[in-house]
Amino acid sequence: MVNRPHSSPSRALSVVNARDISTSVAALAPDVTGATTCAHGRVPAWARPCPQRVGDQRVALSPGAPGAVGGARQDDRMDERAALSRELYEVAHLTGTFTLRSGTVSDQYFDKYLFEADPVLLDRIAVALAPLVPAGTEALAGLELGGIPIVTALSRVTGLPARFVRKEAKAYGTCRLAEGGEIEGFRLTVVEDVVTTGGQALVSCGDLRDRGAVVDHVLCVIDREAGGPEAFAGVGVELRPLFRMSELG
Repeated sequence: MVNRPHSSPSRALSVVNARDISTSVAALAPDVTGATTCAHGRVPAWARPCPQRVGDQRVALSPGAPGAVGGARQDDRMDERAALSRELYEVAHLTGTFTLRSGTVSDQYFDKYLFEADPVLLDRIAVALAPLVPAGTEALAGLELGGIPIVTALSRVTGLPARFVRKEAKAYGTCRLAEGGEIEGFRLTVVEDVVTTGGQALVSCGDLRDRGAVVDHVLCVIDREAGGPEAFAGVGVELRPLFRMSELG
């Protein structure tokens, strides 16, 4: 028997626009890139949740522009990050007996699809992940299946193009491994949902490299702290989790 959390009707019915999201979660992500700079410009990514495009150019909001957020105090950052951690736990944490992809048996499980199917929570996660995107990233590569909703939301927040990476190249049509555009010669940041030991994400990083992509970083929402970072480091890839398992709850 699996005990599933119940969604909150009030939260499910709420409507949040991009400005509301940027204001309420201005400092959810760890301070990796600094308070005044980020990988994609002088304004932190959370301050520009919906870049507007002019031709092929992304236009970021400046700190004084309508909808931009000038910054957040350290205490606010900690409070908002803790709030997102608790909500992720409440929405997606299940108890029971589960066999993980790695073969490990666990008495708890994070059902990623429960938070990925919630549009408000998914937007908040994407805003929090944005500052973790490394400088120089040319496209975000979401892994089938759980990484696809996350990379789509993150692409919207950062303005970076997305690629959708299959577990195996399809055997018909274009026969591509990655959909959405070219990958050869591109510096990709891989996007995953939950990482245990690395598993399929490690395989996908190798497949992308074999096709000429530069892959040095993987982002994930939750690191289960079961050897994932070490496994990625062994192939020259840095794992950047939004949360570690011990931070949730």
